[in-house]
Amino acid sequence: MPMQATIERIKEDYNAPAPSHEDTLRQNLIGTWELVSYKVEEKETGNFINAMGPAPRGRVVFTPDGWVAFNLEGSNRLAATTDADRSQLMKTLVAYIGRYRVEGDQWITSVQTAWAPEWVGTEQRRTVTLNGEYADVITPWRKMPNWAAGRLSRSIIRFRRAGNA
Repeated sequence: MPMQATIERIKEDYNAPAPSHEDTLRQNLIGTWELVSYKVEEKETGNFINAMGPAPRGRVVFTPDGWVAFNLEGSNRLAATTDADRSQLMKTLVAYIGRYRVEGDQWITSVQTAWAPEWVGTEQRRTVTLNGEYADVITPWRKMPNWAAGRLSRSIIRFRRAGNA
């Protein structure tokens, strides 16, 4: 490479704009995150609903090409033997897939498939704060199909970056 081309390339590197907060957040979300905790707060009372139990499990995966997939399950789920059991299991599940984008301190998912059909075609906003290996997530107030009997609630969720194991 001629010397002048090398000098110009070095200058371009120094003059490159710093990545935006949104670009940085997007890059830092990419990968697999494991569920640590899932709390649900009712807006009307301020009470916390034990919607997912003491030891929920699950993963969220963000891909570099803009896809996100969630599968979050409540504690102590057992195989269903009746339709009533299967119905009850739906109350301790959150699962959806879609394209995501980042705006400010939120990621927005355009839901393409979901455990709850009413979510398909919607946008789901999540406010996220990254702190080391943790991602703390708060949903907006909304009516969930699983809990709170149609009352407004929000989820307060903690994920930890999954290891390579």
